[in-house]
Amino acid sequence: MLAQLDGGVPEEFRQTERSEKRTTVGPRVAAQHYQGSWTEAYTNKSLGDALFPTLEDALETEGLLHDVSLEVSNREQWDSGELKSRFPPGSLIRVTGMGSLFDTRYVATAFSAFAYVSAALHDLGLSNDVGAAEPRKGKQGPNQRQRPQKASEPAKADELEDKIPDFPAVEGIDGATLRSFVRIARGVFSPGLHINLHPASGVLISARLQEGRQYLDSEADILLARYGAEPQEWTLVGSIGSYGTEETELPDQNFVTGDSRIDRGAFSGAMNSQMCSLGRAGFIDLPQHPGFSLIPFAVYRTIPRPGLVARLEHQGSR
Repeated sequence: MLAQLDGGVPEEFRQTERSEKRTTVGPRVAAQHYQGSWTEAYTNKSLGDALFPTLEDALETEGLLHDVSLEVSNREQWDSGELKSRFPPGSLIRVTGMGSLFDTRYVATAFSAFAYVSAALHDLGLSNDVGAAEPRKGKQGPNQRQRPQKASEPAKADELEDKIPDFPAVEGIDGATLRSFVRIARGVFSPGLHINLHPASGVLISARLQEGRQYLDSEADILLARYGAEPQEWTLVGSIGSYGTEETELPDQNFVTGDSRIDRGAFSGAMNSQMCSLGRAGFIDLPQHPGFSLIPFAVYRTIPRPGLVARLEHQGSR
């Protein structure tokens, strides 16, 4: 914040003072005496996060960055194709709207925690769920129950959903159900931090925040604990990656030539068309029509100024 407010973060400051006294020798009437002093100050600043506001201002000045917050909130702009025509892939945009964070890894972690807590409450006899399923009977005897893996034990599973143990059902929800949800999440959103804006009904603007690039740079569980899962207003600045496909039919899938060779270009096109079709259906992590993906340059939230708003409202009522 300081870098953006002050144009950089001071890393070094030097101040030098110098005094000088000088006499010019000559005829008495022409003799001159001079005395002065100087103070020199030098500050070395690290630009750091001040670089992006400078870039944002420069792009707006050049007419390269467009704020599309109003356009994307109008569903007619999407349905008519006007939005895609005005802002094709590669366009630099800023969009502000209601959105939320999502990370499949956090979903798996949260469901795993729920499973362990539910099992522990059942063990302590504190569960009031009248519809709880009967515990499984283990191989050691009719009164032995298969216990879930302890929460302190590290996960030895290859997949995220395998972190969720079996537990007594709570209102019809059991371990198998939660594992199925995680499998769906793993396909729909590749594991990693996503930010999803919902500017209009049935429209999704999705941005994958690459790790190590300082976008809300922290672990998923910390970020969700800080920001929560509820929708809130976010601003994204970046380049439009691609729009969701509008094609409903697959093109020709024949990629084998008459002399039994595989046409590599035709093969890649066939596979890409298959993936686009799955993306349209929402089965994989690709833009879904009519929305688009965004390559993020920056992600931020507006800092509210309640006092300023109150003063402005008071002035307006006078």
